[in-house]
Amino acid sequence: MQLMKKEEGENQTSITEFILLGFGDLPELQLLLFLMFLVIYIATVAGNILIVALVVADQHLYSPMYFFLGNLSCLETCYISTVLPRMLASLLTGDRTISVEGCITQLVLFGSLVTTECYLLTVMSYDRYLAICKPLHYGALMNGRLCLQLAAGSWISGFLACTLFMCLMPQLIFCGPNEMDHFFCDFMPLIQLSCSDISQITPVIYIFSFLDIVSPFLLTLTSYMCIIVTILQIPSTTGRQKAFSTCSSHLIVVALFYGTIMVVYMIPKSGTLRALNKVFSVCYTVLTPLANPLIYSLRNREVKEALINIARRAVTLIKNPN
Repeated sequence: MQLMKKEEGENQTSITEFILLGFGDLPELQLLLFLMFLVIYIATVAGNILIVALVVADQHLYSPMYFFLGNLSCLETCYISTVLPRMLASLLTGDRTISVEGCITQLVLFGSLVTTECYLLTVMSYDRYLAICKPLHYGALMNGRLCLQLAAGSWISGFLACTLFMCLMPQLIFCGPNEMDHFFCDFMPLIQLSCSDISQITPVIYIFSFLDIVSPFLLTLTSYMCIIVTILQIPSTTGRQKAFSTCSSHLIVVALFYGTIMVVYMIPKSGTLRALNKVFSVCYTVLTPLANPLIYSLRNREVKEALINIARRAVTLIKNPN
């Protein structure tokens, strides 16, 4: 297998493939990990597609909150599909190699989807802020046009991040080593393998990371601080519980996503903490997309009722096809 090639007119050797070490240090658990991640992938894709179908099919879910939830479910399906299929193939076949082009493509897609998720979670928190803190004006403020604009803005922000990565990544040269201690092509492990001068690329990435990850997080945090203050001012216990239940599902997803992603990028990357870093990476790349349909289906009465209604219609059609 050819892993390197000579650059024309240069003495430098360029890598053509990376080796994703992944969970290769656990050879006895490869089959178990494959089965576990396969079940997670099937459940995640099926659950998120089901939520999208419910939001589209059931008129009781025609509201801003469920419109954004449908967008989030669509996003999560794409999000987990950039990481898990490649990892499943590696666990099943033992082939841990990935081409440089394939690695960069995975990074670009993953980075753009993470950016979109950050903004979409912020939009959903703003929707909950208006619903709880300004209920009398909610219908007028969160109209159909604004919903479309906010959702489109979230997806466009991901496209802009994708464009940024596509402009920066071709400037990187990889001449060895080619082993990446991760289960997918993440930015920091990839940068550490580059032979290029990254002094100009790194500041740009940090600036856009602040704009696309930290800023949405701060806006989300501000929204929930206002929500909590408003809920605490509600005189009745029943009223407080009802208000909190409308945003608790989204708050759990936000806490899981931002909590793990911050630990991953703040934790030291040396010594025994590398293994822990992979565990937290699994949380925000694999478990967050799974948590979305589970939390919204198990904790949300309207989603459960919509699912029951769809099931009844399906049974009726089967019994009376004509």
